[in-house]
Amino acid sequence: MNGKMRIAAVTAVFALLLLPLTAGTASAAGPSVEVSEPQAGTGGSVVVSGRGWRPHALLMLLVCGQASPSRGVIGGTNSCANGDGRAVTTDARGAFSKKLPVSEPPVPCPCVVHVATVEGAKAQADAAFQVAGHAVEPLPAQPTGGQLSMLTDTRLSGSSGLLTWFGAPPSRTLVFTIGNAGTSPIKNPVFQVGTSHGVFAPQWEDQEWRGTLAPGGKARIKLPVELGAGAHGDYTVSLKYGGKMLAEQPWGVGRPWGVTLFWILVCVVVPAALFRAGMAIVDRIRPRKAGGLRHRGLRLPELALRLPKFGGQKPGAHAAPPAPSTLPWFTPDADPGTAGRLSAPHDDSPTSPTTPTRKGIT
Repeated sequence: MNGKMRIAAVTAVFALLLLPLTAGTASAAGPSVEVSEPQAGTGGSVVVSGRGWRPHALLMLLVCGQASPSRGVIGGTNSCANGDGRAVTTDARGAFSKKLPVSEPPVPCPCVVHVATVEGAKAQADAAFQVAGHAVEPLPAQPTGGQLSMLTDTRLSGSSGLLTWFGAPPSRTLVFTIGNAGTSPIKNPVFQVGTSHGVFAPQWEDQEWRGTLAPGGKARIKLPVELGAGAHGDYTVSLKYGGKMLAEQPWGVGRPWGVTLFWILVCVVVPAALFRAGMAIVDRIRPRKAGGLRHRGLRLPELALRLPKFGGQKPGAHAAPPAPSTLPWFTPDADPGTAGRLSAPHDDSPTSPTTPTRKGIT
């Protein structure tokens, strides 16, 4: 009896020791996805569960067409029902479970439930799924002969100029090295370069590289990448060839502060200019005083001429006539010094007759 109990205890201990190893093996195998139902119609829902993901990672769940677990989503997220996708966060063990509504993707089936990380290290997984009543078409044939493979990581070269600071479209050059692992040459390969902002789907653009890549050869590729005017924030540049995702490169775009400075100046300068214009209009239409002349205050020379003199003058003595002023705004007739003498001098003696007499010719 004691021997059986010892065997059971040893077995339990070995099971506890092997449990973390099993979990670590499953995590090392990569993330996995399972769907509760292999088929469902539009309007229904399925439960999507997964394990082996990064703990506390934000994931996006989508129903995608023209895809398979072995080849992935050939057309990228443009082949998915993005409007009915769901987001979920994994737990501390890297597992999750989420109900996903079923909707028809924009392209025919075969379909998959596509799960991918939104932030951090890129990881994705697909589970086969069939949307009942949706069209089904065969997947495009895989290219034979030459096969491109990435030999180096991608990088973005270039810098922003002064015009970008004022809202011009930012641009970079995507640089990477590829090799031909196939048995036939590849001539003028056409790459797909996509740019996406946040959780939005990439906007793809076809770019052709002019040249021939021999079997076993390699080449350094440079492809231009450009965003829209005024773009800023965190972007992701994606690279595909033949429907296969080759690489993704993050791109942080600074805010165009020149545009903000321009609007601040507009808010300051325009009101000041309007105020000056308004004051000029008010000054022009303001009524004038009588005579159309503005009042001028007495200046020191005029005040000195008009003040009476006290002391220093003997009684009975006549003051000397003031000298004519040289003020520019008085004419000789209107000079304050000659205001009391507006006509020619004449004899006011009492002996002279009041009326002139005529004398005869002598």
